[in-house]
Amino acid sequence: MWNKVEKEMKKAGLSQEKLAQKMDVHSGTISDLKHGRNKKPSFELIEKIADALDISMDVFRNKKIR
Repeated sequence: MWNKVEKEMKKAGLSQEKLAQKMDVHSGTISDLKHGRNKKPSFELIEKIADALDISMDVFRNKKIR
């Protein structure tokens, strides 16, 4: 999942700190995701990430959408 988040962060020109600020979460939350300490993020966290990056949550799905 981190690879997808990082790709979208780069598109948006956001650092981890800026993403955390936009999500209104501690920067450690982003760090945990990056370093694999949070292997199964909650729906709410994924929703915050998608909203902060202004993308669809479908970006994080493993399933191909037709």
